[in-house]
Amino acid sequence: MGAVNQLGYLGISVKDINEWEKYAQEILGLQVSKRGSDGSLFLRMDEYQHRIVVHPNGNDDIAYAGWQVTGETELLEIAERLRNDGVSVHEASNSEAQERQVARLIKTEDPDGIPVEIFYGPLINFDEPFKSPRPISGFITGDQGLGHIVLSTEDLDQGLHFYQDLLGMRISDYIKPNLPSGQEMILAFFHCNSRHHSLALMPPRGKKLLHFMLQLESINDVGMTFDLCRDRKVPKLRGLGRHTNDHMLSFYMGTPSGFEVEYGWGARTVDDSTWQVQWQTTGSIWGHRPVEPEGAKDPIPA
Repeated sequence: MGAVNQLGYLGISVKDINEWEKYAQEILGLQVSKRGSDGSLFLRMDEYQHRIVVHPNGNDDIAYAGWQVTGETELLEIAERLRNDGVSVHEASNSEAQERQVARLIKTEDPDGIPVEIFYGPLINFDEPFKSPRPISGFITGDQGLGHIVLSTEDLDQGLHFYQDLLGMRISDYIKPNLPSGQEMILAFFHCNSRHHSLALMPPRGKKLLHFMLQLESINDVGMTFDLCRDRKVPKLRGLGRHTNDHMLSFYMGTPSGFEVEYGWGARTVDDSTWQVQWQTTGSIWGHRPVEPEGAKDPIPA
């Protein structure tokens, strides 16, 4: 069965493109590979010509997610499944595929109206290696793709059907937190390669894009960037912690658009021949707590 095999790229729409250009380079360590005629920023993190596109059209939310397949056969199989299920599918024009710098592309929407693009044949620049504007060792991508995204959904069952049955992803696990209110909340985590999850769905909480995650080659990259975020007073900072499901050691930071970025290292991977679906009741083994504002009193005297 044809299935997507990685999160190939992510498009976001923003109000302040200038702030995003500074943030992407100076905080995240991404490289601007080119600029579109409308001012869009194409951001590199590896040999792909781009992994993230920042569009200056003012929504401060996800614009689209690009899910990669191996080739033509897989693309056509997924398109057929979508159409047979009553989902509208648009074959992108040559100019649309060229804009994304891919060989072929189809467009659809998930049950929550989030634009989904399925493609093959990304432009690869091995002759011009990725060069971060910051002194970091680089990002974990390759067959694991860009990283992961966490999206809001109004109906988890519909989301499960779309991403599992139609796009071919597999469930890694669920988190069902024990909330003080007693309200039931379920978060579902999907993988499409060895990365523990490339997608997670959770109940609505403001924006459609809740965060995207970038995984670093070195724990030192994560620690130094956390210090940089504190020094630069990046908002919505949540401290270092380790997740229960993927075991990622990470922290969270705000963005100029209000959603968050998870910056992490050391996640475990999935082997489909042995993996068993699990569930947890907490999101973190430890940490990921809000960072105290400057001037807060240390409860333990020096």
